[in-house]
Formats: sequence, structure tokens, C-alpha cells
Amino acid sequence: MINPERLQKNAAGCGLALTGEQLELLDRYAERLVETNAHFNLTAITDPEAIENKHFIDSLLLADQPEVAGSMVDVGSGAGFPGVVAKIYKPDLALTLLEPTGKRLEFLRGLCAELGLAADFLKERAEEAARKAWREQFDLATARAVARLDKLAEYCLPLVRVGGYFLAMKAESASAELEEARPAIRKLGGEAVALRRFSLPGGEERGIIVIKKISHTPPAYPRNGGKIAKSPLK
Repeated sequence: MINPERLQKNAAGCGLALTGEQLELLDRYAERLVETNAHFNLTAITDPEAIENKHFIDSLLLADQPEVAGSMVDVGSGAGFPGVVAKIYKPDLALTLLEPTGKRLEFLRGLCAELGLAADFLKERAEEAARKAWREQFDLATARAVARLDKLAEYCLPLVRVGGYFLAMKAESASAELEEARPAIRKLGGEAVALRRFSLPGGEERGIIVIKKISHTPPAYPRNGGKIAKSPLK
């Protein structure tokens, strides 16, 4: 499906070392993704090289960050980016895939079973999970292409323990979104500590915003999804 040699070379150019076993798992992942996508929409990206760069290397750049350790919740997992790729890259990661859409979650279950990856699966909306047993239970939360950062922080930070991290994957809008979201991040108990910039093969810009959880999220948050969407915290 993918070209393992090309992926390995391009990943190395981004400072990422992949083993033969990891490349095999990513190849099987791509096959399953495209096969399932023919029957149920998971991604608009189906070209092998685009999958390698825009899905796999993009997710691997997140997985390579030092904060990605311990227990991680991937919020709005969709087709498994970045969570499943992070688990392939760091097998010791305790991964929870949080996805409210049943068909997507079943894809993730089947994918992880096929690849031999241990993970937990939650059919929950993030704002509802954070009012239940999963509140402030994770060392790390991450999300890709779910919402702007001022909204995304309210979905993710309540799931993170004090001392843990929220890593948001963004494109060229990362700086603007971070400035816009700083008040929300503070209200939710977080502090932005870094904005790390990367380039994908082909030149597309990416930014990873690193937010540390420095205090408990107040009980009033997260609000319901409608309020988050319509009135981001200021």
C-alpha cells in the first residue's frame, strides 16, 4: 500500500527513526484505512504518499514529543490520528481512543485488534467524559483537527491530571490560535509552555502547542458542547 522505504527516508529527514516492524504496522494500517474508507468516510486523504506524510509523519511528530508518555487520551480520534500512530511509535503508551461516532470507534477497535495494539475505547463526547470517571485521569490529552484552540482546550484540559499536558496539533494558524486561547487556557487550569514548529515533507507547516496543567479545572468546566461551540471562553 504505502512505500516503506520512502516513508522511512522522509521520516528520518524529520528526525524520526522507524523500525521494520513499525513500518509493517503502518503499511497494514494504511491498507485497512483505504479499504474501510471505500464503504465509510474516514479520510479525504487516500493517496499513499499523502497518507505517509499528512497522516503518518504528522502523527509521528506528535508521538516523538517528550511529553507523550504514560496515559494518553486521543480526543475525537476519528481514523486514529494521532493516537494509533503514537501507540505504534511508543508501544508502552497507555492509549485511550475517545470517539463519539460508533462506526469510527468500531473501525478503531478492529484496526487495533488486527495490529495487535492494546487500547481502551470510549464512545463518549469529550465534554461528557470529563464529567464522569475520566475527569483529570490522564497524563496527556491530544487532538487533531477537532476545533480551534479556544474551544479545544475546554474539551481536553478537564481530562488531564494536574502536572500533565495537553498537546494540540495545529497548522500555520498555531500562533494566532494560541494567542486567542490564552484566557481560556488559564481559566481551565493550564499554561502554554511551548509552540514547536515543524515542516512535513513537501513543506506544509505544522505546530504543536504544549500546554501544562498547573491547577485543577474549576467544577463549572467543561460546559455542554453547544455552549463551548457558541461561546468560547474569553
